[in-house]
Amino acid sequence: MAVYTKLNQSKIEEILSNYNLGKLDTFKGIEEGIENTNYFFSANKKKFILTIYEKRVQSKDLPFFSDLMSFLNKASFKCPAPILNNDNSTITNFDGKKLMIVSFLEGKAKPNLSPDNCKAIGVEIAKMHEITKNFKIKRQNNLSVNSWRNLFNSVKDQCSKLNEDLPKLIEENLISVEKNWPKDLPKGIIHADLFNDNIFFNKDKFSGIIDFYFSCEDFFAFEIAICFNALCFDGIKENLSFNVTKAKNFIEGYSSVRKLSNIEKQNIKVLSQGAALRFLLTRVFDALNTVEGAIVKVKDPIEYLKRLEFHKNAKNHEDYFF
Repeated sequence: MAVYTKLNQSKIEEILSNYNLGKLDTFKGIEEGIENTNYFFSANKKKFILTIYEKRVQSKDLPFFSDLMSFLNKASFKCPAPILNNDNSTITNFDGKKLMIVSFLEGKAKPNLSPDNCKAIGVEIAKMHEITKNFKIKRQNNLSVNSWRNLFNSVKDQCSKLNEDLPKLIEENLISVEKNWPKDLPKGIIHADLFNDNIFFNKDKFSGIIDFYFSCEDFFAFEIAICFNALCFDGIKENLSFNVTKAKNFIEGYSSVRKLSNIEKQNIKVLSQGAALRFLLTRVFDALNTVEGAIVKVKDPIEYLKRLEFHKNAKNHEDYFF
């Protein structure tokens, strides 16, 4: 989340005139994140989130994201529900951009997850994977292994500004990942961006998942690899360490709903290495391509170097969970 498009009260009221949500009470821009413009607002004492799509989100993908959230909601999975406008659509055109309003999810992100939190998240992610097996619409992952070489080429000449060893480290890991990437693992719709700030808790109890704007069809085990990178490393960025207890709890929770196959376990090392590389590359790109005047907190790419080091040195899945 971030703020690129600045809205005042009259602009938000103009947007709301195309919805049956009542009178605007209050609104506020949300600074966290880097992808889209987000505002919290309340109308008739009910809370909502307004998202204006910027940067990587393509208009043609919006029906997929909207339908996925609606589908998950109907299956009792905890996530925001898209709101219909007066044209009976969840997607609205406004000032040359597209936007969506979704219901507000109570709770907030936890900066530090406990092993029990990780187990609860594992359960919920496996539930989501089971539910989306019945989701008929597909969207390929345009930030998967086939895209990383081009992304690297676009930052190769500049990324040494962030860290002098970056070009060499990325190249080494990219060659290894491209060579060993699996071809045929169980797949379906995944969230693909499960960081702490997209997972909400209310009084230490899981309350839901937000921000489905990278969701796509990919390996279920790639989602697990993303979670290992995002949720299971502790410490300061220069000295991160992998928390095996958190990872083990996550897998215990996940496996209580959906069992991992042996081939998924065998590939968890390369998938985790690839997930670290994917987020390192997009963060490097964002750090080198900041938008002037935007209210945004750019995430530090360098914290992914320690993650890559761990994955490169791991022998097999037993280094991740016993």
